Amino acid sequence: MNELHFGDNLDVLRAMPAESVDLIYLDPPFNSNANYNVLYGTTHGGASKAQSHAFVDTWTWGRDAQRALDETASRHLEAGALLDAFQKVFPTSNMMAYLAMMAVRLIEMQRVLKPTGSLYLHCDPTASHYLKILLDSIFTIRGFVNEIAWKRYGAHNDVGQGSKHFGRVHDILLFYSKSDDRRWSQQFTPLDPKYIEETYRMIDEKTGERFTTTPLTGPGGAEKGNPVFEWNGHTRAWRYSKETMQKLHDKGRLYYSRTGYPRKILLLSESRGVPAQSIWTDIPSLSGAHGERIGYPTQKPLALLDRIILTSSNPGDVVLDPFCGCGTAIESAQRLGRKWIGIDVTYLAIHVIEGRLLKAFKEPIKQQYRLFGRPKDPDDALVLAARDWLEFQKWAVFALGGLPKEKPGADGGIDGIIRYHQLGSERPHRAIVSVKGGLHVGVDAIHKLKSVVQREGAEIGVLVCVNPPTGPMIREAASEGEIGPTSRKVQKIQIVTIDQLFQPYPVHLPGVLDSPEVMATAPPPAKRGRKRVEGQTEMLFPIEGAAEVPKRKGNRSIRAVDIEVTRSGYRRKSK
Repeated sequence: MNELHFGDNLDVLRAMPAESVDLIYLDPPFNSNANYNVLYGTTHGGASKAQSHAFVDTWTWGRDAQRALDETASRHLEAGALLDAFQKVFPTSNMMAYLAMMAVRLIEMQRVLKPTGSLYLHCDPTASHYLKILLDSIFTIRGFVNEIAWKRYGAHNDVGQGSKHFGRVHDILLFYSKSDDRRWSQQFTPLDPKYIEETYRMIDEKTGERFTTTPLTGPGGAEKGNPVFEWNGHTRAWRYSKETMQKLHDKGRLYYSRTGYPRKILLLSESRGVPAQSIWTDIPSLSGAHGERIGYPTQKPLALLDRIILTSSNPGDVVLDPFCGCGTAIESAQRLGRKWIGIDVTYLAIHVIEGRLLKAFKEPIKQQYRLFGRPKDPDDALVLAARDWLEFQKWAVFALGGLPKEKPGADGGIDGIIRYHQLGSERPHRAIVSVKGGLHVGVDAIHKLKSVVQREGAEIGVLVCVNPPTGPMIREAASEGEIGPTSRKVQKIQIVTIDQLFQPYPVHLPGVLDSPEVMATAPPPAKRGRKRVEGQTEMLFPIEGAAEVPKRKGNRSIRAVDIEVTRSGYRRKSK
């Protein structure tokens, strides 16, 4: 089963078993296309917060970059030493942040790659020289195979804008393998028309086919073991045996000069072309009118990915793209009969890929892959809610620091439990979580939550709303009063919106939150069934299917004349 992941590729990579991938292609964001990284607007206009955040984290030095640097040093001696050296040259710079964030991911990619596997890192000259040294440290110098230059533009005419450099018309593909025993299937490029005219000058009178000839003498002569015999009056050390020469003659594949000297006939129609070299000029970028274009500025042509996948994988092999963007590598892998894993940090990229797959492969493609994901901002959460409501409920409970209800079915008004301890009390306290969606959630949801809290003997009830709560809901929640010691009173019934789920403390408790390890021996297992490894996310939620994204209505800032908002929640205003 193919996999499409919505989330941070580092989390997904760490959850993957070692030596499970045959080919990796990655086209990570790099500085020269910084303006292209935040590509798609949200449903409200403007950039996706998750994508913007990912870009800032990748290109700006900060806590995340320092953590990536520390993790690299602890997990890989050579890469850690290299980054330490880079730090001395350009400490805490944006380039340093980029290399640190890439290093910790490349280490994981090397781990999941099979011994026969290869990696192609697509970049431009902005960072290719640093990335090559980094890859040398992770794959070793022996792992380097090629630096491929892809000429993606014919020319850049920016002289009128005052440029003082040669036209920047190519990208770099850094090709590494895990061992010398890598997958390899030679690819060929078409013959140049001028070369055809100059080389295939002869034409067969019977068939009209163009052909050329090649010598039949064996390289190195008799000393290299080539057979020596007489053929048509000429004695030489031939490339082929006498029997093979006779077969070629009988098939009309020998061309004789006026003196009777033989040469082998090579038909133009049988030529596979020129073996692909390390400079690729035959694959143009996608012009505005190209049928492949889907409006993604950094979209790569399918022909580019086809060449890479055909060269370095076999049918049935697993292809991984950890920065899958608009999904060119995924579509190519699907067309060529490979299995694939795609990862992207934004739901809009996932949405584009799903649409692309559906257009290319129709309805049956929906049954051929699974979608996993974890929201990064409110818009992402809305998509998860639309796709898989049960998984949204689980995610929301986890976001509040609780544990979701383990078994599906009638929930009795309980979608999850938050456990906490109050100072001076040894017994655990509980907060009941109820997650509600739809456009018609009203004050009745508060009444039901009150009843569940009383029935379960819990102290607090938390209602998570997909849409903003109404004024009557806020007032009814506040009417239940407060709980907790004088210094830490909180509202007994609290309402949390999707936006608040992404704030540091969405729920206010009169005590200390228990960790999930205290609440249960282990969190619910991820449906992927893979072994949990140190540092991976708690779980990767499968969110299958497709649905329209619900639209949020109303003002995000809910106010009522008799309610005030404090640090501990909603309160009645004092009269």
